[in-house]
Amino acid sequence: MNPFRRRIMLAALASCWGNGAEASAPANHASADPARTLRFPNDHGSHPDFRIEWWYVTGWLRDSNRRDLGVQITFFRAKPKLQSGNPSVFNPEHIIIAHAAVADPAQRRLLHVQRAARAGFGLAGAATDDTKVWLDDWHLTRHGGVYQARISSPELSLDLAFMPVQPLMLQGQNGYSRKGPGLDSASHYYSAPQLKVGGTLRISQSAEPVTGQAWLDHEWSSSYLPADASGWDWIGINLDDGGALMAFRMRSHKSSQPIWSAATLRDAAGRSRTFGPGEIKFSVLRSWQSPRTGTHYPVAFRVTVGKLEIELEPLFDDQENDTRRTTGAVYWEGAVTARNYGRIVGRGYLELTGYGQALTL
Repeated sequence: MNPFRRRIMLAALASCWGNGAEASAPANHASADPARTLRFPNDHGSHPDFRIEWWYVTGWLRDSNRRDLGVQITFFRAKPKLQSGNPSVFNPEHIIIAHAAVADPAQRRLLHVQRAARAGFGLAGAATDDTKVWLDDWHLTRHGGVYQARISSPELSLDLAFMPVQPLMLQGQNGYSRKGPGLDSASHYYSAPQLKVGGTLRISQSAEPVTGQAWLDHEWSSSYLPADASGWDWIGINLDDGGALMAFRMRSHKSSQPIWSAATLRDAAGRSRTFGPGEIKFSVLRSWQSPRTGTHYPVAFRVTVGKLEIELEPLFDDQENDTRRTTGAVYWEGAVTARNYGRIVGRGYLELTGYGQALTL
């Protein structure tokens, strides 16, 4: 991206995300509604009345040499505040952003690529009837229930299929997920855990076949962060018994106590239970400091959800993701194993935002 285009894009993103301390959705945006029932396939698609939306895929891959790798693919749709009085077709109604990263232990740091463009002109967009979001030749689509992701760049290429093997997991109250004590900080949110993965990955000269397991989150909101939030810690873990665990906490820049926390645990029989504040605890076991930004990240945790206790350990420590070219954010997002009394019981991803500076969304 040339410097001029980058300045225009970051200005548009700033007008969309602004300061994270928002009390409610702006007047020209829809709000998450606890009475709303998610309906599919339409809710697999985009929700253009909401301020921000993302389709977020994370997983563990294994190549032909039986090496374990982490993978992350995210497509964002962001709705900036339109410039009043500007009739130009270049006045962006939506921005599409795409990130992809591979955690390769041989490299000991993330390999990542990113792009951003305004929606329209056939170059970028997000369909409303099902999952179809694209940016140039990068895309995430859903056909016949199977997700297909394609990312192509000189640094990194992915061509992966993600097949669901169990029902969707609606987060919060039937897909209405609160982020704070006020009802105005909320999203609509569902997950597709335990996805079977197959396809090809290229991080050197030739593409290699890979298989694995993944997790997909789809979330949309207009007022995501509580007013005094600095960021969040989030996990999505595919448990080896077929269950799944999602948990997060919203951190405050005013207190050591979280603003809000929530979790959903699906057991091996497919039964799901939700948990709220007071039932979830994140305890830091170990931190790591980035040699590039100087940021300290708590990369190993003990997470307690109800009676379940797991310890998370990263595939390797340096999984810092620098997306300042497209979102202005630097955060930690990495593959982790989950252990219970020393025994591996699952694998998934940990996301840590707002540690270098308070997150603006």
